Amino acid sequence: MRSELSTAGPTRVNRISIIMPVLDEADGLPACLSRIAAQRGDRVELIVADGGSADDTVGVARKLSDHVVVAPRGRASQMNAGAAVASGEVLLFLHADTRLPEGGLACILEAVDKGAVWGRFDVQIEGEAWMLRVVAALMNLRSRLSGIATGDQAIFVRREVFDAVSGYPDIALMEDVALCTALRRVARPACLRQRVITSGRRWEKHGVLRTIFLMWRLRAAYWLGENPDELALRYGYRPRARR
Repeated sequence: MRSELSTAGPTRVNRISIIMPVLDEADGLPACLSRIAAQRGDRVELIVADGGSADDTVGVARKLSDHVVVAPRGRASQMNAGAAVASGEVLLFLHADTRLPEGGLACILEAVDKGAVWGRFDVQIEGEAWMLRVVAALMNLRSRLSGIATGDQAIFVRREVFDAVSGYPDIALMEDVALCTALRRVARPACLRQRVITSGRRWEKHGVLRTIFLMWRLRAAYWLGENPDELALRYGYRPRARR
């Protein structure tokens, strides 16, 4: 797969599709989508993938995005559904609580036009706890060394490469790790040093150190083969019922 997908050389990208998975985000979505609108141009498509919100998320999204899709709850399922309707040569998966840096879309297009097939940004975690700066620095270093990114780092990928690895596996947790593991077999990521800003609310709510240790345990359990549904329960997610 590496030789087939990575030797064609750089080609100019005509369109990028932003895919945002959401669930009950009606209150914060207008500000979130308005920030994206400030960077958008003719080369950018915005798709909101809803997981069955109980509030007016879908109604808000329809006013401020190009497409809204509804999919079974779960980021992997929702992002795959968004990708299925995307028209861009590049897909950017952006969480609703993560903000792109100024000029972030232009940075992605430049990297891909130069030959990158996938990549991510460095991250800054927003919050009052000083430890969040340390966490972000360690996340960025770990990602650069390992070639594995988290969803908070705004993963982007060429469409044909995403399709070649069959997209996100439909698992309840660690879908970003699984996708990056597959993409890393194709090529190393472009590690953009511009920083996205992501919310630290979960870290501060549950305690920074406690969250660090929890994530270490969950990652270790995932690599040892534990069921992602069980890991999601430990993380605090409620996986949807499987058919």
